[in-house]
Amino acid sequence: MAVTSRDLHSNASLRRQVVRPTPVARVYPTTARLPYLLTLLLCGFALILVGNSLIQWGQTKLDDMRYGRPRTTHLEGWVGHNEATGNQTQFVAMNLNRQVTVFEIPGGDVAQTRTLKGPYLFGANEDLTPIHLQLQYINDDKDIDLVINVKDEQIIYINDKGTFRLITPQERAAYEQTHH
Repeated sequence: MAVTSRDLHSNASLRRQVVRPTPVARVYPTTARLPYLLTLLLCGFALILVGNSLIQWGQTKLDDMRYGRPRTTHLEGWVGHNEATGNQTQFVAMNLNRQVTVFEIPGGDVAQTRTLKGPYLFGANEDLTPIHLQLQYINDDKDIDLVINVKDEQIIYINDKGTFRLITPQERAAYEQTHH
């Protein structure tokens, strides 16, 4: 049926009626975004792995510059062993293939060098773990004692009768009771 201009002018109801297009809702399927999200997630994971590897490599290089290979630390102090010559006792701690070893050179006299054998370190790359030495008063005998720190572990050697010996369980319990 055709509508003529006369019909438009005569019928007022048709003039008031405005035809508007209905809006079309755009639907983006979530499956279209999924490959992009997975790619972004994988890139982020790869970036974290590369970042961690770079940090670990940098830490190893820094330890190489600081401690060398094998990991070696040096300490000197007055411990009362052959120091009549006026020289301090030298301590050289090494991580020799995962075996903690401390060389004591009493009064700087290498002819009297003593070896303190420490623990064996287990795990990957433990041959690169640095060893830290400190002299500290542990018991109440007025002689300074040797403390070896490896990671989160403390090995205490008591200065007793001109030499160092491992701390006994009773001495450790007394030390922990007074210091914790």
